[in-house]
Amino acid sequence: MESRPEVLLERVFGHRAFRGAQGEIVRHVADGHDALVLMPTGGGKSLCYQLPALLREGTAIVVSPLIALMQDQVEALRQLGVRAACLNSSLDAAEAQEVERQLLAGDLDLLYVAPERLLTARFLSLLDRARLALFAIDEAHCVSQWGHDFRPEYRELTVLHERWPDVPRIALTATADPPTQREIAERLQLEDARRFVTSFDRPNIRYTVVQKDDVRRQLLDFLSGHRGEAGIVYCLSRRKVGEFAQFLTSHGIDALPYHAGMDAATRAANQRRFLRGDGVVMVATIAFGMGIDKPDVRFVAHLDLPKSIEGYYQETGRAGRDGEPSEAWMCYGLGDLVLLRQMIAQSESGPERKRLEHRKLDALVGYCETMRCRRQVLLGNFGEAHPGACGNCDNCLSPPESWDGTEAARKALSCVYRTGQRFGAAHLIDVLRGGETARIQQFGHDRLSVYGIGADLDAREWRGVFRQLVAAGLLDVDAEGHGGLRLTAASRPVLRGEQPVPLRKLPGRRERGRSAARTPAVAVDLGPAELRVFEALRELRARLAREQGVPAYVVFHDATLRAIARQRPRNLGELAQVEGIGAAKLERYGDEVMGTLRELDDALAD
Repeated sequence: MESRPEVLLERVFGHRAFRGAQGEIVRHVADGHDALVLMPTGGGKSLCYQLPALLREGTAIVVSPLIALMQDQVEALRQLGVRAACLNSSLDAAEAQEVERQLLAGDLDLLYVAPERLLTARFLSLLDRARLALFAIDEAHCVSQWGHDFRPEYRELTVLHERWPDVPRIALTATADPPTQREIAERLQLEDARRFVTSFDRPNIRYTVVQKDDVRRQLLDFLSGHRGEAGIVYCLSRRKVGEFAQFLTSHGIDALPYHAGMDAATRAANQRRFLRGDGVVMVATIAFGMGIDKPDVRFVAHLDLPKSIEGYYQETGRAGRDGEPSEAWMCYGLGDLVLLRQMIAQSESGPERKRLEHRKLDALVGYCETMRCRRQVLLGNFGEAHPGACGNCDNCLSPPESWDGTEAARKALSCVYRTGQRFGAAHLIDVLRGGETARIQQFGHDRLSVYGIGADLDAREWRGVFRQLVAAGLLDVDAEGHGGLRLTAASRPVLRGEQPVPLRKLPGRRERGRSAARTPAVAVDLGPAELRVFEALRELRARLAREQGVPAYVVFHDATLRAIARQRPRNLGELAQVEGIGAAKLERYGDEVMGTLRELDDALAD
């Protein structure tokens, strides 16, 4: 096997140069050393173990938690001419035996396997008889018991180092704050491994957070800027997933549901359609997503508050893996915060776990309510400094205004106190605005001194006030009860008039939830003639993918098709110079690509 990484990088993967720290990581692992790699989604983590696997003798064993991810990776590698396979429950006995035979015969460069299978005595014995190039542990954050994707099997992967101390290991993740990074190193016995931590920043993603008002209309407004594009809409509950998938379908959007309560066959079919189709929107719980390799997801929308900033970062990171402009849009309200705090309080977790979950939720709420650059706050949670003013988040593009909310805050806090500290925001707002509801009459709240003192603000503005007071710690949620609001020690100086309360002004109604108008990502930097070539190549790619039963992006990424459209190669030699065209793809598809280009030239000549 060729010993120079740069040669293999170009010949196999079609790339002319490494990105960032890739080259350094590849050489380090290829030389037989351990590594812990923290790199954002779309940053090229897979190459950091795939290329060393080709540089070293033997088979690389890749530990991966999801069948769908394994299959995508294997299909993509086979397109490149790499000898790759996976062992998982989707294979029948004969197929599994053939993969095992290939492993023992040295006919595989990479073998993907789930941790559960790897840890069986039979598979460990199989590895004893094979020649091993390296171990790659993907999604390494799954080892953290405090993380959002904890997999207990990952804790047992120390057996790799204990049983094969001379085989290098590389652990990789896109989601780990500093404490989780330390836990990964400790749990996987990688304390002495060289640590490669690249920037967590995803500059191509635009971050936007809006207050919930009319969430269905807000979602449609947002999606109006993404017609025909692939995306993910996350909901907290299975019921909501089904409702919103139906709602989007009724409005002409190709939407599919995905949650753990669906039968496995339907769930798998929906995932295949999302991965292999163009412009499919997946409405899902967080059961969907880890390891999703689809590069052209143009948006991720959250209709509920996630549970932690790590979960939010990982979920939004599924957008724009190809580096093209993408959006992370979240619509959240006080009800989300109340529900999540109730879920934490009512869980069977111990006190330490509950305190940690509250801290993680508070960090995410701080991100939602900040008036600073969102990218600065987001990256700060991963221990990374950012100067702010990113120019690609809502706070930078439309700087929020603040207002002196001291008087409104005192009215809100007084209303909480006068009504007995046991009601939710909706009832409190009715009291403040002088409503005539049955509940107000039932409890006699129309006779309180706070009744009607907040008529100067509408219900939407009061929802913003209460949400920000909870986020600021001036109100607490009775999570053990029915989600009523109650005062905290921090609210006393406000009630006494000793502390001002600046609040974020809500945007005007016409601005709510609407995605900024923009050029579709596929058309970026392409003129009319180039766009015609690009669309013709997309049709060719779709046909080739259908014939092989693989996702379209496994054949060619959009970026490669755009490069061909811009460069208009005149022969196979020039096509070989296009980024993303390696030797195997040139041999497999070169003639058909050139044929498509010639047909376009002939059509123009006519």
